[in-house]
Formats: sequence, C-alpha cells, structure tokens
Amino acid sequence: MKYYGAIEAGGTKFVCSILADPDHYFEEVRFPTTTPEETLERTVSFFKEQQNKYELTAIGVSCFGPIDLNPSSPTYGYITTTPKIKWRYTNIVGFLKQELNLPVGFDTDVNGAALAEYKWGNPENIRNLVYYTVGTGVGGGVVIDGKPVHGLVHPEAGHILIRQNLEKDPFKGDCPYHGNCLEGLCAGPTIQARFGIPPQDLPEDHPFWPILANYLAQACIAQIYQISPQKIVLGGGVMGQKQLYPMIRKEVIRLLNGYIQHPMILEHIDQYITPPILGNRAGACGAMALAQMLEKQ
Repeated sequence: MKYYGAIEAGGTKFVCSILADPDHYFEEVRFPTTTPEETLERTVSFFKEQQNKYELTAIGVSCFGPIDLNPSSPTYGYITTTPKIKWRYTNIVGFLKQELNLPVGFDTDVNGAALAEYKWGNPENIRNLVYYTVGTGVGGGVVIDGKPVHGLVHPEAGHILIRQNLEKDPFKGDCPYHGNCLEGLCAGPTIQARFGIPPQDLPEDHPFWPILANYLAQACIAQIYQISPQKIVLGGGVMGQKQLYPMIRKEVIRLLNGYIQHPMILEHIDQYITPPILGNRAGACGAMALAQMLEKQ
C-alpha cells in the first residue's frame, strides 16, 4: 500500500492528512491559516511526525490562489496575488520540498477537487468535467482527459461577470477586484454581508435562494457554452443548502432556452449538475490525486 500526504491549503484553515485511497484515511490535523511562517511550520511538523510511521510516496497540495503553475517560471509553486496580503509570493512548493525531501504535486484547491471527482466520483467514465466550489470564495476547476486545465495561469471561473438582479438584489458585491463578479455576489461572506447571518442560518424558503440559483445557473451555462463539459459538480459550504440544486437545474434549462439539445440536459439534468460524490472528502482526495499524478510524469 502506498501512502500519500494531502494538504488542503485554504485561506481559512489548513487540513493535513495521510491517505492511501479515498476509503483509507490514516491521520488528519486541522488548524487555522495564520501567517505563512506559522502555518507552514505546523504543516511540516505534522508530516515529519507521520514519516516516522508511514513511508510517504509524495505530498499533494490543493491550494488557495491565485498560484503560479508554470514549471518554467521563477515563481512556480508560489501563491501570487492573493487578497491575503501576508501570503503574497509565498513559496509553498519550495519550502515543502526542502523540509520534507519529497516530491510535491501542486494545483488550485478547486482543480484538485475536480480531479478527485473525475478520478473517483465518475461512474459514467466521462472525459471532462467542471467543478465549482461555492463557499468562503467561489472557484472553478476544469479537468479534461484526466488532467487539470492550465493556460496562461489557471481557471478563475469564480470571477466571471454575470447579470445581477439589481431590482431584487442591489448588493454592490464585495470582490476587492471586481465588485459584483460571481464570487463577489455568491460567496458565503457576501450572503452574511447582505443579511447579517451566515448562509446556513437562512431558512430554506428565503427569497434570496432563487436569486442565488440564477447567478449560479448563469455560471453553469457559461461553462456549458465555452467548455461543453460532460458533467458539472457544485460543492462548497453554500451548496449545503440542498434546495439550490433543483433551482439551479431549472434555471439552467430556462436560460439555455432550447439552444443546447442534449439528453443529459433535457432529460437527465439531475445527473448532469450534481453535488460532489466524494462529499467533504473531495479536498483531501484532490490533494492525494495531485500527488499521484507525479508518478505519471
């Protein structure tokens, strides 16, 4: 059995785990994301301790971003222009390699989750999917033929511009870069900013949920038109409001207005737009999948 280290490097917390596969978790620790120095030292201490018990093959890091994924770049493996100012230009990969002497797989948190859903949550053996996470922030990951998509940088699907319902939702948005982009309107903190309570405390029949469903449906159809994914997975804390899924599916069909004619949308949309099959394991499994990818390189 091979053992892998998995790091879910989030803007709010770090989760470090030892896994062999999605059904075999051996160790886990969680701690707040504070300064880079303190947080990375705690990360390294955990894995050094675990190396006394497990022979680790590699470490995978699913990281908040933006991050530099260009191997030829002098800042490869760094967090770059994050709103978390203390973390800007932190060398995640270099530090972990130096301290743990292990290969390190590295990608965005949502690309990692997308890869995990592709690899272990995909009974239909589809070739490509899009994963949106709607939580503290909003991010989008894309996997095609088993590989996370990178380009000039990496997908930043949480910052696409959408049509806001200004009559029913005059909220100005709180993205520091774009105001009312998708993340600026749909992330958990934006809901709390509107109503003074976190999204999990809003009642299921609150009039905001259909508005949010429309925004997320717009994000889905943008991906349908651009990438034509065979599956769209919606995860993250805000999607714990399960009533959102049928609302979003209905809105996707309405907004497409018959333009895309395919049975997965017209007849089986409940199988096309889904929650993560891996549930809350998607993050750790995504980091592990990034570590496993190193063996194919």
